[in-house]
Amino acid sequence: MPLQDQSLPYVRSISPYQPGKPITQLARDLGLDVEKIVKLASNENPLGMSPKAQAAVAGAIAGLSRYPDDFALKQALAERTGLAMERIVLGNGSNDVLDLVARVFLAPGRSAIFAQYAFAVYPLATIAAGAEPIAVAASDYGHDLDAMLSAIRPATRLIWIANPNNPTGTFLPYARLKAFLRALPEEVVVVLDEAYNEYLAPAERVDTTAWLGEHANLVITRTFSKIYGLAGLRIGYALCSAEIADLMNRVRQPFNGNNLALAAAVAALDDHEFVARSYALNRAGMAQIVAGLKRLACRHIPSHGNFVTFCVPNAAAVNQRLLENGVIIRPIAAYGMPDWLRVTIGTESENKRFLEALEKSL
Repeated sequence: MPLQDQSLPYVRSISPYQPGKPITQLARDLGLDVEKIVKLASNENPLGMSPKAQAAVAGAIAGLSRYPDDFALKQALAERTGLAMERIVLGNGSNDVLDLVARVFLAPGRSAIFAQYAFAVYPLATIAAGAEPIAVAASDYGHDLDAMLSAIRPATRLIWIANPNNPTGTFLPYARLKAFLRALPEEVVVVLDEAYNEYLAPAERVDTTAWLGEHANLVITRTFSKIYGLAGLRIGYALCSAEIADLMNRVRQPFNGNNLALAAAVAALDDHEFVARSYALNRAGMAQIVAGLKRLACRHIPSHGNFVTFCVPNAAAVNQRLLENGVIIRPIAAYGMPDWLRVTIGTESENKRFLEALEKSL
């Protein structure tokens, strides 16, 4: 019997997560100049890291012979959120935190619910824990909360919600989300993934951390990979009850936040000017790309993140022609959206390059 047949059958059923194509890989594949390639595929901050974070990384290099101490970052997050430090769980990116929640609450015989067109890690984390994934049909490419409530079964222990949602960019008004939480059975945990929270317009934002006192079954996850520009350092966190945090820490790998990431995250939290500049750049770039898509008669889904998902005929062929022109965006056929592509908001010149290449590719 082949050795792989000795592995768990639900592990063998997993399709590995496919990240956005790296610039260096495209250069190798097509013989292109790295410096002439534009990558708008992975929702990274086009401004890179904040100057304060860069300086913190440089200063932390001397201490790399020591194991990490995450106290400073937990303390900074506690001051920012008003939560006690024992209610904060750090992760190697927010993906790590999502996996920790799944490992705590899911197992064979249990189930988890997520929306159609939601983040690919939700079914991956669910299946990896041996639980049954339940995908609920989307409403206008976003979450149908009433349908998700109706999908709850006796064995359901977890519901995944991204707000704003990736890859579609849809947004749930907080009043609807709050009503959903109040209607849930208390034994069902809700993971509210707020990876793109900082890109919301100020008028749309609500401090969801205030809900944690009322809803012991709520886990909020956030990341430093998006507006803070630390995607390559892999650092994220969860906010939850002290009891859930204790359980997550029991399955968390020791030192899952490295010294450079921890130092950069503390500094990034304090770089308000960089965050404001990143937000403004995203708003201007969103308007630029949406106007270009409309001019090219490409239907798009209104987005509340730092990306836009749009529809084109023969999306796979269009994506290939974009690659040949040195522009990397994200095909999302794996999400059940074969006619759609997702583009990250870049700098003004990167957005212009994308729109010019898209016009040629169409």
